[in-house]
Amino acid sequence: MTAFSKMAVATATLATAANAKVYFSEDFSKGWEDRWTASKWKGEESMQKMKTSAGKYIGASEEEDAGLYSEEDSKFLGASASFPSFSNEDIDALHIMYTAKYEKDLECGGGYVKVGPKMDDATQFGDPTKYNIMFGPDKCGYNSRTHLIFTNKSGKNVLKKDDLSYFQDTIGVSTLYHLALLKNNTAIMKVNGEMVGSPMELEKDWELLEPKEIADADDKKPETWVEEEMMEDPEDKKPEDYVEVKEIADPDAKQPDDWDVEEDGEWEAPMKANPDYKGDWEAKKVKNPDFKGEWVQKMKANPDYKEDDKLYAFKDFGFIGFDLWQVKAGSIFDNVMITDDEKVVKEQEDKFKARKEKEEEQKKVDDDKAAEEAAAAGGAGGEEGGMGEDGEDGDMDDEEGGGDPEGEEDTSPDEPDDEDL
Repeated sequence: MTAFSKMAVATATLATAANAKVYFSEDFSKGWEDRWTASKWKGEESMQKMKTSAGKYIGASEEEDAGLYSEEDSKFLGASASFPSFSNEDIDALHIMYTAKYEKDLECGGGYVKVGPKMDDATQFGDPTKYNIMFGPDKCGYNSRTHLIFTNKSGKNVLKKDDLSYFQDTIGVSTLYHLALLKNNTAIMKVNGEMVGSPMELEKDWELLEPKEIADADDKKPETWVEEEMMEDPEDKKPEDYVEVKEIADPDAKQPDDWDVEEDGEWEAPMKANPDYKGDWEAKKVKNPDFKGEWVQKMKANPDYKEDDKLYAFKDFGFIGFDLWQVKAGSIFDNVMITDDEKVVKEQEDKFKARKEKEEEQKKVDDDKAAEEAAAAGGAGGEEGGMGEDGEDGDMDDEEGGGDPEGEEDTSPDEPDDEDL
């Protein structure tokens, strides 16, 4: 770990205990419906109904493990919760945490969370809603990543320059997502309690500011500048006997005896490949003595660049919510928390690890059983093991998930516009 990395990690643990606070916490226990508002921005027919589920594998109890649940395929999940507004300007490390558990492969959909300023109307929470931070898993087909988007001071949503890996492949087991936003203009991403890569620098890893340098428009490439490294050898001449004709008239062909010139026209011999054909002639290449390399325009200081030692700071945090599109439903979101209390963060991580271990134990029992049944079926069936009783193969039909649903393009509402990237 570099000195910078150690410094950033250390900074993340320096929250003053006396001022530590939990700004928001939700475990979807009794009364959660009063704390969350269902979004209607896409119309009732397109939105999921808010409900909870613990899923198949239980870490503690069904009541304790229950989380916000998406049940209907090919619909939007929109739900948000508000809390007293605050700014993180004076907070050494702001932690945002939540868990996501997929009961099946979503095929195309997101599992990210949005955190932003107070909304006037939570029922209209959706793609148009301004937010400060968005992070979490997103997948569509073979394209998958963990989003980490910040909104800059001009209101533009900015993706991280390099994608973070996708961690939501394990079906039925919870994943803990944890973002720490630090006062030294860095961010730390943790998944299941483990840091992803190294601490990230907001100015370096996101285009949140205007670039320090821009191309000098007054610097023009000279007309005599030569960028071609190789040139045709002027001394290389095509041999006189070099044949470039691909086809010739077949000399062995004879005009048919019954050929009638008046009716059939003048007879012409059919064409055949020229045995002497050598291809198109090209002069040999030699190094260009005038070659100067690729011309690069000079850079100059950007007058619009302004250093900002408070890139991390947002004036207002007032809501957290899930604004998602999913082709296949079955995701559960739980243990949502925003805090600057390091002790609470540690407790949350420890609690999650214990829960995850129990979920994995139960999943392993099912996986082992399925493997045994598959092995037994393969041994008993022989060459015809893949056939059903009716003689048909065992592929699922569209209704059971084997088909491609309509509209399976990536309709994630959270991608920045091209002009924002």
